[in-house]
Amino acid sequence: MDKGLRQKLVDFLTSHQAHMTLEDAVADFPVKFINTKAPNVDYTFWHLIEHLRITQNDILDFCINKNYKEPKWPEGYWPKKDKKATKKDWDKTVKDYNSDLNKMVKLVKNPKTDLFAKIPWGEGQTILREAMLIFDHNAYHIGELGILRQVVGAWPKNRK
Repeated sequence: MDKGLRQKLVDFLTSHQAHMTLEDAVADFPVKFINTKAPNVDYTFWHLIEHLRITQNDILDFCINKNYKEPKWPEGYWPKKDKKATKKDWDKTVKDYNSDLNKMVKLVKNPKTDLFAKIPWGEGQTILREAMLIFDHNAYHIGELGILRQVVGAWPKNRK
């Protein structure tokens, strides 16, 4: 069961399952839209993927760092509203997101990681709970990213 549970968690973290991956959501993303705000949305596309990166990094840090300090909500989980990104910033955000996701996958796959043990510096959280939190949060916002791309016409015309 342990190996099967670990594999299911990895699958949810890294593959499509019922959700789009970040890789799919940002594929062929037009640079001209990275600082665009969709109608009735007060953050840009880059702000959204940076929020994903920051939040995922925070959850990973909580899991592995006994000196963890929670960022202030909400400002610690989002870039500044007026911050503009370059293509280089966009690429770094995606790269760092993937790097942290891979670290979480390694933590989950490691048979020495007790998925059910309470994280000592937490308030009852477990690695299992934190892995589920990552894929839930990521699925929500990656779906949002996909929909907002549709709203502003940022998907390629030949997209399947």
